[in-house]
Amino acid sequence: MWDPQQHSLRMGTRLLLLTFILLSTCQVAESQALFTIRRVTLTLEPSKTVSRGTNVTVRCQALVSSSGFLNREYTIYKDNTVVYTKNTTTTEDLLYSLRMARVANTGKYKCKVNIQGKELSSNSEKLTVTGLQTPVLSIDKRVFSEGEEVTVWCTAPEESGAIVFYFYEDSKDLHEQMVNTNHVETRLRFNNAGDRKLHCDYRVILLPDSVRSNASNNVAVTVNELFITPVISVRPHGSKIIEGDNLDISCSVSGNLQNSSGLKVYLSKGLNLLSTGQSKANHSMRALAEHSGEFECSLEMGNVVKRATKNVTITELFSQPVLTIYPTEVFEREKLTLTCKSANYSSDRISAQDVKYTIYIDNYNLTPGSFNGIYVVPVGLRNLSGNYSCKADAKLISKYSAKLPVQAKVLVSKPDITANGRVIVGKPFQVRCHSDRGSLPIKYTLWKKYSEVNSTTVQQPHHQAVFPITIQHYSDIQDYKCEAQNNPKVDALVSNRLNTTVIVPLSNPGLTVLPDLSEVAEGDEMYLICGVEGSPPVTFKWYRRGNVQPLFTTTSTQSSASHQIKGVGNEHSGNYYCEAINYANMVQSQLVTVDVKMAMWKKGLIVACCLLVVAVLVLGCVLRYNSKRGKRENAAELSVKPSSPKSDDSLTVSLTHSTMEVYNPPKVGVDAAVSVWSERPVDPGSDVESSAASNNEPDVEYTEVVHRQPVDPARVPLRKGTETVYSEVQNSPTGAPGDHYDYGSVEYADLNGDQPEVNQALLEVNHQDNNDLPVPVE
Repeated sequence: MWDPQQHSLRMGTRLLLLTFILLSTCQVAESQALFTIRRVTLTLEPSKTVSRGTNVTVRCQALVSSSGFLNREYTIYKDNTVVYTKNTTTTEDLLYSLRMARVANTGKYKCKVNIQGKELSSNSEKLTVTGLQTPVLSIDKRVFSEGEEVTVWCTAPEESGAIVFYFYEDSKDLHEQMVNTNHVETRLRFNNAGDRKLHCDYRVILLPDSVRSNASNNVAVTVNELFITPVISVRPHGSKIIEGDNLDISCSVSGNLQNSSGLKVYLSKGLNLLSTGQSKANHSMRALAEHSGEFECSLEMGNVVKRATKNVTITELFSQPVLTIYPTEVFEREKLTLTCKSANYSSDRISAQDVKYTIYIDNYNLTPGSFNGIYVVPVGLRNLSGNYSCKADAKLISKYSAKLPVQAKVLVSKPDITANGRVIVGKPFQVRCHSDRGSLPIKYTLWKKYSEVNSTTVQQPHHQAVFPITIQHYSDIQDYKCEAQNNPKVDALVSNRLNTTVIVPLSNPGLTVLPDLSEVAEGDEMYLICGVEGSPPVTFKWYRRGNVQPLFTTTSTQSSASHQIKGVGNEHSGNYYCEAINYANMVQSQLVTVDVKMAMWKKGLIVACCLLVVAVLVLGCVLRYNSKRGKRENAAELSVKPSSPKSDDSLTVSLTHSTMEVYNPPKVGVDAAVSVWSERPVDPGSDVESSAASNNEPDVEYTEVVHRQPVDPARVPLRKGTETVYSEVQNSPTGAPGDHYDYGSVEYADLNGDQPEVNQALLEVNHQDNNDLPVPVE
């Protein structure tokens, strides 16, 4: 059996399946298609500038190269705001229509195409729509009373967008309102009676500009006046009002009060609201001079406001008191006179004696009870400073004077005199004179002994009395004093003498060396003493010429200082000088030359070495001389026969004189074979010859040296210089001519080489004792 519902269900299912297959096929085809967006253009038809009411078409054309079907997304922008969007798979241009274009459609348009995430935008094109619809003004009633509300409309039905409407009363701005529709409705009030003309216009907002429409039609209206007015009255009236009188002021309404719902009246003076009421307001007070002025009565009903004013003049019963002080400048503990007076008073109401006064200082009553207005502050009152005022009273009316500040001056205290900075003899410096207490101005005077040097007046708190001076001697500093005065009626106060440290410039520098320059030797301790004349503290510096850096620096409170150099040596020789510095100046001493001499022990050592060298040389010469002489003696050796049986007996010859002084020469080292023997007894056989020889010659002592050697007949005696060599031949006791001994040569050392006579006497004696001795051979 055929069921229509099942048949419809099957057909719907098939249709959905077919649609799904087609979409899937398109998506697959689209995803597999290749494309590129070549260009996007936007055009405005019929033109870029059109008049109001023209149909405008915005055409967006996309030039795309592809290999299949593509889904395109078009977007239209107006002033960067999206106004239209459409998705399509066709290649046709996108058309966006503006039917009956209005000024609100003016703006910059742009088109963007998006294909699978790729985007390309066209250039912007501006559309300008000219012409606005003229608005229409309407009102619910054209005749109404002042303060009454009326409804007005301003419409432009063919316009759109953001619009600001303006309402005018006789071409004067009355009201404005911004809406997003093409019409506006508002309620207005007119407070002044009379005929009026109303109209409106509007502006279409096109950021950042706006376009204004033409003016609407004029609507004439009539505003009827309300027949009520405010009235102000003052009592007493018609006569002069004097302080102390009762003053009554009334504010009321005159006119037709039948339709006076919402009516209210206000009584005020300036900004001070005195009274208020529904139809009447009253205010009463005791009249004072400060109440003079303009009083106002105001009437308000709805938005209608009416005013009435009246000027009131109140005559003073007595004038405001004036407080005066004498003297105008007063010092502590001085007499002070205060006077409080009212210059004017109403003579037809009071007399001058009816006015009573009171004086206050900082709101404290100085004059309990009333008095005639003159008050003398007692002498000796220390604190006179404060705000003074006075009060005048008469007939329950009180008036106060203006406050008068009084600052009692303080007498100047004893000044102090001080020096600013360092005081140096011969250089200018400043002296400051200052008092710890005292009211300005203060006159300061500087004195030197009994002569005025200078004076100045200090007018401001931050000013100081400073005087430039120069002293030529350090004792001049105590000649200065200063005085201070700020009250001509009081003697000036004088300070103590100026007492400060005076710096004397340095002079007469000198460098002294200890020990004395001629006694400085190696190894000694040398002291360089630098002395000056001037004020300490002094910084001393010692220099050696050629060195930039000082050898030593020290600061002393004395006028001299020393630098010690221990264990001086030759390297410390040179030129030295010192510098002295204080706060005034710097001075430098003359150069002092130091020559370090050799140490005494070195001198002794050198002398000893020299003597030793000389001794060694002399000894060497002697040894060499003896060595050479020994060689010569060996060559001149002779054979001598002994006279005694013993072959080793020596022959001794001695020549003496009874008065002869024996001469002992220095001992000299000789050969080991040399024998030294002293004087021996003279042989009896030679007494006569020896005596004869002794009478004519001085005593001479001889030393005989005997060398025992073999007999050499070929040898002959030799002589060198002044030496005499003898050959002695003696027969043996036996008398045998062949038996003889060679005793060598006999050398006689002449101890007195300058006396040849002694040598001759010696030869004669030897010849007598030894007949066989040969004649000396030279």
